[in-house]
This record gives sequence, C-alpha cells and structure tokens, in this order.
Amino acid sequence: MRLAHPRASAQSSDDVLTPGASPGFPGNPIFRSVGISYVQGTVRGPAGAEATVRFLIDSGAAYSLLPEPVWQAIGLAPKREMEFSLADGTTIRRPVSECHLSLPQGDGHTPVVLGQPGDPEPLLGVVTLEILGLVFDPFRRTLHPMRALMV
Repeated sequence: MRLAHPRASAQSSDDVLTPGASPGFPGNPIFRSVGISYVQGTVRGPAGAEATVRFLIDSGAAYSLLPEPVWQAIGLAPKREMEFSLADGTTIRRPVSECHLSLPQGDGHTPVVLGQPGDPEPLLGVVTLEILGLVFDPFRRTLHPMRALMV
C-alpha cells in the first residue's frame, strides 16, 4: 500500500487554483493546480466536533490522511496501527482511526490515517472514494459517481 508520495511545491499555492465543477454535481468545486486536484470537505469526530479540510485527491494513496492538528481537533483516537510503504520504498507505521467525511459529492464513514508531524497535507485516498461511491477521472480531473456492480 502506498500512503503518499512527494509533491511539487505548487500544490499549496492557493493563488494558482481555479474552481471547476464535477459532472453530475454542478457548482461543486474541484480545485485544480498544475495537474493536481483538491476538494474541500468536512470531517467529523465521534463527539460531533467538525473541521473543514482541503483534500488533495490522490488516486495513488490507498487511505485518506488527516494531519495531526485536524484529527486531534475533532477528537479522533487511534483504533489500530498499520504499516505503509511510501513511494520511495521506505516503510512506516501509522495509527488509523475513522471519521465521518462530507464532500459536495456525498458523505459517509471512512478509515483515516492519523498523520504525524512531517506527513503530507490532507489526502483523499481510493478507499474513501470507493466507500463514498466516487471515482476520480484523472483526465478531466473530476470526481463522479462510480458505476456500482452487484457482484
């Protein structure tokens, strides 16, 4: 499993972001920047505390990741620990929990990696997208509903 990989510095520059709309979800923004896409969502912890987060849509990441200040602010606690392989081949262990995530395209409960100091920005991974019934189109850089199969 891949948790994250290095990113270009342009990713965090809000002044180069332009809002776009996802097909099937008019007016719901996906932010694009030099081939990198973001979506804004709200995460909620077990006691109802919420935080708004700008997620990097990372189709190469299995799990979503919340930075330490975010998961602590909404009251998440580790439920288990998992081992992850990074893009450079190194292996790390991180605590995992779960939270409720709301995106313009849908909401639901999802596992999240509890980020540590030095971990990347908030990531929206494939497991979360599948739980929410969404697919990321890498060519149009948009989220849209997946074609669900009953098998």
